[in-house]
Amino acid sequence: MTSIHHVTQTNNECTGDPSASVPVKAVIFDMDGVLVDSEPIYFEVERSSFAHFGAPMTEEEHHTYVGVTLESMWRQVLDRHQLTHTLEEALAYHRKNVMQTITAHEGLVAINGLERWLDWLREKGIPVAVASSSPRSLIDLIMEKTGLGRYFDIRITGEEVSQGKPAPDIFLYAAELLDIAPAHCIVIEDSRNGVHAAKSAGMRCIGLHNPGSGQQDLSKADHNIFSYDDLWALKESLPFGE
Repeated sequence: MTSIHHVTQTNNECTGDPSASVPVKAVIFDMDGVLVDSEPIYFEVERSSFAHFGAPMTEEEHHTYVGVTLESMWRQVLDRHQLTHTLEEALAYHRKNVMQTITAHEGLVAINGLERWLDWLREKGIPVAVASSSPRSLIDLIMEKTGLGRYFDIRITGEEVSQGKPAPDIFLYAAELLDIAPAHCIVIEDSRNGVHAAKSAGMRCIGLHNPGSGQQDLSKADHNIFSYDDLWALKESLPFGE
């Protein structure tokens, strides 16, 4: 078990921001790298797709795409590498590649400690939602394969909002569906883009450092954790449902 000393507190906790005491009435989760350790799978699939279209990719550039929608990623890749393929061609190939890989993957499970946390939130009567840049078909597939679908009736995809992360749209829409004001929501994210989106939405954010998501700068998060054991130890200091 990871000990609590790994938890770092930033922003609100350190500055005395009064928003730190605002009750938490809902929790919004990113999916990839937060609910399931799927980012390493995506990295492999993306490398395969980039190679297929002739885009040389450094690890540094690749990590900048964590948390963004597929459409945004491919627009940037096509532009940066001056590829002649259309966005539609790239998206169609890549989506098929991802769905086939995830469907065939046998070892996709919830991140260790997550379900204890979700059960506790349910007992406390705290509603939850998934807000992921992944397509709905992929969100639903992962919910089914991992058994996490029973926790998440509200699932929002980046395809449903005008701007993907790091814009705040997806989290503001999640708050609207939850019928909870943004200031009363807390977001769990593993990417720089996701953290920026959460903070831009006026929400508190917990940055989950997942090695599988690459070297992400989560310094803007209100708390930084390295596991759900860390979050379990931290929960009593957060104003849930007060």
